[in-house]
Amino acid sequence: MAEICPFRGVRYNQSLVGDLAGVICPPYDVISPQMEQYLNAASPYNFIRIEQGRQTPQDTPADNKYTRAATTLNKWLDDGVMFKDKTPAIYLHDHSFTCQGKSYTRRGIVVRVRLEEWDSMVIRPHEGTLTGPKSDRMSLLWELKVNTSPIFSLYEDSRRKVASRLDQQAESEPIMSLSSGGEGHRVWAITDPEAVAAIAGSLAPKPLYIADGHHRYETALVYRREQLMLSPELADDEPSNYVMMTLVDFHDSGLIILPPHRLLRGLPSASLDGLMAKLDLFFEVDALPLGEDGVWPKVDELLAESGKIRLVLLGLKPGQLLVLTLRDMAAAGQMMPYFHSEAYKKLDVSVLDHVILEELLAMSSDEVSGIDYSYDRQDAVKRVAAGEYQLAFILKPVSAAVIKDIADAGDRMPRKSTYFYPKLPSGLLMYRLK
Repeated sequence: MAEICPFRGVRYNQSLVGDLAGVICPPYDVISPQMEQYLNAASPYNFIRIEQGRQTPQDTPADNKYTRAATTLNKWLDDGVMFKDKTPAIYLHDHSFTCQGKSYTRRGIVVRVRLEEWDSMVIRPHEGTLTGPKSDRMSLLWELKVNTSPIFSLYEDSRRKVASRLDQQAESEPIMSLSSGGEGHRVWAITDPEAVAAIAGSLAPKPLYIADGHHRYETALVYRREQLMLSPELADDEPSNYVMMTLVDFHDSGLIILPPHRLLRGLPSASLDGLMAKLDLFFEVDALPLGEDGVWPKVDELLAESGKIRLVLLGLKPGQLLVLTLRDMAAAGQMMPYFHSEAYKKLDVSVLDHVILEELLAMSSDEVSGIDYSYDRQDAVKRVAAGEYQLAFILKPVSAAVIKDIADAGDRMPRKSTYFYPKLPSGLLMYRLK
């Protein structure tokens, strides 16, 4: 059973920092150097100073971006720039945005959730992790003893028990309301004990599925294990036994999942020269003229066809999109690691990573220098046309139902298989572990 609890969130004092739009920031993993520079200039209180501080050549074990973040946070708390709510709450968060010309609002609840080891299947992952990001978040957690941003997780609410409660709560005045970068945020604090108990009770029997934040969840697990080693009699309600999460219903109309299209460069000419013949062994290959009117609706129609594994390749034939339709799913499955589930082996992204990248091109999806990702296919087209990349593989988005199937099977999708858009911001709420 998932243990969902209210908590006393740490948040900005709006009377001191002004418009919250100037102080929140994206999560660490999407902050570019240009964005970092912009955010640092936006406000002396921008959360970038906590979430992703600046590194310098003079950094030492005693003075680095993590220690400076801790110093900044403690000063802000001492000066009243940030404060801790007096009453534990479940925080309702409505996140409005536009995507591909349409407007959406994604509703989530920010809570603290008891940490569970993976094998309990109470918390279920769907993607693998890398060592580098975990090391970075571990260093920050040790210095701050704070969850700076919530893990994004999914739950099932098919009977709308939770949704009906949240609808009632949203009729009151929010504690935060802001617009930033084309996105809107409204946050309410649900403190009524009966409402809190009803929401937590409705969610308790259900597993939670991590959508975004696998590295931070694993970091929280490691941190708790280390606390137990230091204090074997760690109290059951010790804050380090919990982690901050934003929970979103699987059926939420604002749940948008974008496909991470693969961009390749650094391929030797011999690999490209022989690729067409190799593709013909496994795929039916159909060509579509890239510049023709209506080509992308046709691509969408082909990618959406059920029962087919299809990919679209750009860059191998000038001016053409190559539609690749897998001939033999069973044969492709045999080229993947044996321990993966049948659901995994039927993923378009699994066929791309294992059959095409690993087998036909002899490259690993972990070869970061040769592989990049774009969540906008027109951006991918432009980057190939500009010669920045040699090839682009266009994927269809993975549905939330498929993610659930993979997680329920105890499996994990290939890295960079999903992109939940937009990212949850950092700086709206924090959870302190001390």
